[in-house]
Amino acid sequence: MPAFRYTGRDAHGSKIEGSLDAANADVAASELLSRRITPLTIEAARAEGGEDILAALRQRLRRKKVDLDELIIFTRQMYSLTKAGVPIIRAIGGLGESNRNLYFREVLQEVRGGLESGQSMAVTLNQHPKVFNSLFVSMISVGENTGQLDQAFRQLSTYLELERETRKRIKQATRYPIFVLVAMGVALGVINILVIPAFAQVFASFHAQLPLPTRILIGTSSFMREWWWLLLLGIAGGIHAFFKWTATDAGSLKWDRLKLRLPIVGGIFERIALARFTRTFAMMYRAGVPLLQTLSINSASVGNRHIGEAVLGMRESVERGESLTRSASNSGLFTPLVLQMMAVGEETGALDDLFVEVADFYEQEVDYDLKQLADAIEPILIVAMGIMVLVLALGVFLPMWELGAAAQGRG
Repeated sequence: MPAFRYTGRDAHGSKIEGSLDAANADVAASELLSRRITPLTIEAARAEGGEDILAALRQRLRRKKVDLDELIIFTRQMYSLTKAGVPIIRAIGGLGESNRNLYFREVLQEVRGGLESGQSMAVTLNQHPKVFNSLFVSMISVGENTGQLDQAFRQLSTYLELERETRKRIKQATRYPIFVLVAMGVALGVINILVIPAFAQVFASFHAQLPLPTRILIGTSSFMREWWWLLLLGIAGGIHAFFKWTATDAGSLKWDRLKLRLPIVGGIFERIALARFTRTFAMMYRAGVPLLQTLSINSASVGNRHIGEAVLGMRESVERGESLTRSASNSGLFTPLVLQMMAVGEETGALDDLFVEVADFYEQEVDYDLKQLADAIEPILIVAMGIMVLVLALGVFLPMWELGAAAQGRG
């Protein structure tokens, strides 16, 4: 009788795994259900050691990530299914079985197992923070408590679509500068490794004192050719150390603060974070999330730790009894125009509508800045390329001019 490996959840909702002998997968599922175990996955056990190794290798190489597009599709489908009255367990199970992403499929199967064990959907989603962030979980919790789960999924799909559009615009704006910088780097590498050594041999045959720019170019070229492995090791080590540093709380906070002070792009980063904050605030406040909880969740979802700390400061001020507008003014994040809109929203009781207007205002500014980004960076790239060409021209042609002038003088 063949053996099957399974993962499932017991009556208490705890995840368990093991193996059992059964005629087929259906019989194995029936056996597990009789033991009060809700099966999540049932796979035939591999007898051959080589196949086990290949399966383990595939498991390691398999993508364990859920893209933003996949989350958008999931929220849209869940909105349609819940609005049509499909039971939530059945909806999650059907989407899990048909999902192409194996990792997302396993996550949805575990969510289904949690729902079948009696847990709420927000609780089961919160067990997978790599897929569902705190904003997602909070919106689902509000939807469950208010009986408007379909609207929660609709709002989440709208928010995720805006997030995707923002990322798309940033990529479009930075594609050209990145391409130019990469091309400049490749050109410098080719010149230093192939071109300058050829000129160095010609200059060495003259046995003359070379100008300083030429000596610098030849020295740089020699260093790159002899110690290229050290350069690559240093670059790789620097990148690894940088990502390790930004992974820490202190490093992440300092890097996010530095990003806001970068020339040209720093203001764009700040307005993107503020647009995300105001849009999310309006969505959660309109859904009925308490103000303090809204600010707490927003502090982690703005995408910038420095601005997140300022939002937490706003929360503490509101908790002490200050108005939201005064707390926002003390944070120093918002312009006087935006603060006036917040004040009107608080006075009229339409804070969510005014925050939508503020989000639209910031997003329009971001859209304009991104369109102007290439125009702002292009002169800098042209100047950098001009300096590079000037240094190369002086280093290569200056000794030729001096040798030519000396030859004419002797003639």
